[in-house]
Amino acid sequence: MLYASELTRVRGDFNAIVDKDIDDLPDLIARLLADAVERSLRRNLTRGYHHREMVVKRVRGRISVLKTESRQLLSRGEVCCRFEELTSDTPRNRLVRAALDLMVRLVRRDDLRQRCRALTSSLATVGVGSGRPSRAELATDQIGRNDSSDRFMVALARLAFDLALPTENAGPTALAEPEQEEVWVRRLFEKAVLGFARVELEPQGWLVRGGVSLNWQVSSASKGLASILPRMVTDIVLDPPNGGRRIVIDTKFTSIVTMGRFADARLKSGYLYQMYAYLRSQEERDSRWQYATGLFLHPAINQSVREFAVIQNHSIAFETLDLSGPAVTIRNDLRRILQG
Repeated sequence: MLYASELTRVRGDFNAIVDKDIDDLPDLIARLLADAVERSLRRNLTRGYHHREMVVKRVRGRISVLKTESRQLLSRGEVCCRFEELTSDTPRNRLVRAALDLMVRLVRRDDLRQRCRALTSSLATVGVGSGRPSRAELATDQIGRNDSSDRFMVALARLAFDLALPTENAGPTALAEPEQEEVWVRRLFEKAVLGFARVELEPQGWLVRGGVSLNWQVSSASKGLASILPRMVTDIVLDPPNGGRRIVIDTKFTSIVTMGRFADARLKSGYLYQMYAYLRSQEERDSRWQYATGLFLHPAINQSVREFAVIQNHSIAFETLDLSGPAVTIRNDLRRILQG
């Protein structure tokens, strides 16, 4: 979840994570969030405008003529006005305060719990309201160029809520149906591998791209073909800094093999056809596609598969990432797979 989040877009803070922190994610996120909030408070929280309508003694903003006349406010020396008020009670700041409240219940260390409580009180003092904002409210609070430093803090706050894992007991929190959970985990695995590649490889000069659309090299076609022709979208494309082979990665959240007709384990032919189409259909586009490499990456438990074949100048590999080991081992294995 850490690698799959937007934290991979932030340098410095994320790179400072040490191995022992990975085993206790709530404390890790709480500590990083507390650091980010303290920095934001030192430079003053980003504020926004809030629409208000109230009766005042002097004109402020626009006058609501109908309400002023209907209430006969002028006779009392008052006027009803509509205006925009600068406030710290913005959706993003409320999200951060709600995340700190959640971390108070999740963290293990007493000093970190007290730190989160103190920051919650500080946010309340400067006028930040309680309660997690809705998605619609957050959508209206876009982070602009002048307040881009808030991205890290908001990303941490979002991740804090993702760490509130559901249980088997009934409760008031609405969750997706069980059969939809596999889709979420599959996307999480794909995003985590992409985030890991950005953190590990981009500082070394690699070009890392996710969700790359590929076009069929069609020389002629009927009028209606474009509307029904399947699209090709790769999960991850890696370009090494030294001009080496381009690597096309497709993450799969299934078993790497399937049982054949005679109870023998075999690689899934559909996956091989898929990667073959990715690589061969792009050969004429540029030189990097001419000898591009394909990689299928599957998660596994207590299983290790490393197989490859060179087919018409393209190496296609099938590998598993064993998720049952320690975090350090998993990261080292994934680093070896991507760079190898």
